[in-house]
Amino acid sequence: MIVTTKKLFEHAYGKYAIGAYNINNLEQIVGLFRGNLDSQAPFIIQISKGARSYTDKLFLEGLIRAADEVYPEAVFAVHLDHGDEATCYDCINSGFYSSVMIDGSSLPFEENIATTRRVVDAAHAKGIVVEAELGMLGGVEEHVQVAEADAKLTNPAQAREFVERSGCDSLAVAIGTSHGAFKFSGTQSLHFDVLAEIQERLPGFPLVMHGSSSVPQEEVERINAAGGNLAGAKGVDANQFRHAAELGVTKINIDTDGRLVWTRVHREFFLQHPEKFDLRDPGKVFMAEYAKFIAAKNEYLGSAGQLPDVRKFLGL
Repeated sequence: MIVTTKKLFEHAYGKYAIGAYNINNLEQIVGLFRGNLDSQAPFIIQISKGARSYTDKLFLEGLIRAADEVYPEAVFAVHLDHGDEATCYDCINSGFYSSVMIDGSSLPFEENIATTRRVVDAAHAKGIVVEAELGMLGGVEEHVQVAEADAKLTNPAQAREFVERSGCDSLAVAIGTSHGAFKFSGTQSLHFDVLAEIQERLPGFPLVMHGSSSVPQEEVERINAAGGNLAGAKGVDANQFRHAAELGVTKINIDTDGRLVWTRVHREFFLQHPEKFDLRDPGKVFMAEYAKFIAAKNEYLGSAGQLPDVRKFLGL
């Protein structure tokens, strides 16, 4: 069942974080639903601008609607990830999305507020919730490209003003994560002090962590052993997710890790079975492996096992 992120965040706040997973095709969708039901977790399906234009947005919407019928016990939100203003309006008017993100993080503070406010007014008129972003993550994810030198942490002193004036329902904060597979160097990690100060200024308000894939080294090593070249890949320690949840983070975005699973499965499959050419053969392996990956990630997030309580909370 498709619900708003607002309701999911109300249940999760201070206890656990909800996994927000980017999807692009049938196999990811099936693995995503199976993994969340196996681990009994609510979840958020994220659709990026790139995913919407990969073929046509209606294909993804149709697949998600079908999955909703096939897996009626699932509880999830459908969210636009890193939308610009025009894409937000398109999603709001589609009647399909329950949540949109307006990414004005590259804009000056006042312009970010004004842009977010316009999207909020349009979304709230149709019962849709809005995520905004303050601060800039480094790294590369589809059309989002920010040099590490240009990345900047969220200013806690601005956070409350931004939320009050923009009217957004959740806030993506920059606390040391970054997009893509090549994240951290040395001992750099999450700035929990910044996160704690933001929570103090915005008590009870749901916060979001982007760029939170862990980039498991086992996946990287297996990909490289099967012909890949992902030197230097490193990510966020998944053991830090629960502490972030205690400090108000209710949504954690994970995209790169899922792509690594896809790459590992397909590289290994065709290396081990050079005679194969049926796309369904590795597809079956991937759906099972992706489901296992999702279920394991939900354990770190603390969302595993929460589905029965969420259904009661929502009156389902």
